[in-house]
Amino acid sequence: MQIVFCGTGWFPIVDAIRARLPPGLTLRTWDPSLSLVGQVEDADILLPSNANLDAAVIAAPRHLRLIQQPAVGTEGIDLAAARARGVPVCNAPGTNGQSVAEAALFLILALARRFPRASRAFAERSIGAPLGIELAGRTLGILGLGRSGVALAQIAEALGMHILAARSTTSHEDILDLAARADVISIHCPLTPKTRGLVGEAFLARMKPGALLVNVARGPIVDRGALLHALEEGKLGGVGLDVFWEEPWDPEDPLYRRDDVVVLPHVAGSTEEAFARIADIVAGNVKRLLQGEPLLHRIA
Repeated sequence: MQIVFCGTGWFPIVDAIRARLPPGLTLRTWDPSLSLVGQVEDADILLPSNANLDAAVIAAPRHLRLIQQPAVGTEGIDLAAARARGVPVCNAPGTNGQSVAEAALFLILALARRFPRASRAFAERSIGAPLGIELAGRTLGILGLGRSGVALAQIAEALGMHILAARSTTSHEDILDLAARADVISIHCPLTPKTRGLVGEAFLARMKPGALLVNVARGPIVDRGALLHALEEGKLGGVGLDVFWEEPWDPEDPLYRRDDVVVLPHVAGSTEEAFARIADIVAGNVKRLLQGEPLLHRIA
């Protein structure tokens, strides 16, 4: 049985999954310099990761039996094409909530203590600058109340922050009200047609002057043009990003080199513990497929 990991990153997860597979199964990665369609023709199982599995990719394998996402998001998978072919699609929910929450906290703290400027001050032997801010007593607004959003709320409360929260299904006016009341906003909601561009011109205009914004969900939830404008106008105190509008990103992009922007290379969910939980689910579903048992976390 041939399993193909289609992602362009997060490669340690491949080793974690491979170590848990039954003997006799082959797990390989694809070469992103070549067409994905031509590299999955012999695949029995596809692990999409961040690859775009459109109808052509789903049609290419001769004996495709399962699409198993080693993550939560499935926006890059043509679910209709999978259903039409009768191929089950599963994901791995509830695996990285704590790690994503801790990464969000890292970005918030880095912004609060002006980390890019502090790093430069260290190189310049400048002692005791720049000034940061304390988080205790400030208000954290969380967009998205899945596992990572809830975990961040618990962590932030322990720091003495006040919590406001909204789901992606919350009314637009209530979401704008959250934007106006929060000192820090962290995004944790899924990317859907409703949330695409949710943090746009109107949202950013309602944010407090000097407020901090963190995105550990999906890049397109934030309108890039509106964000850049808000930064250039000095509206925001800082932006922390673990997700982007295009991946891989351009590290020379002026946006990512600003003193008021902190970036991570999409590692919020990349911890030893999270990868172990994901690998357990993926390998478990492979074993269930082989044994003819019902699959876990099936979404299509």
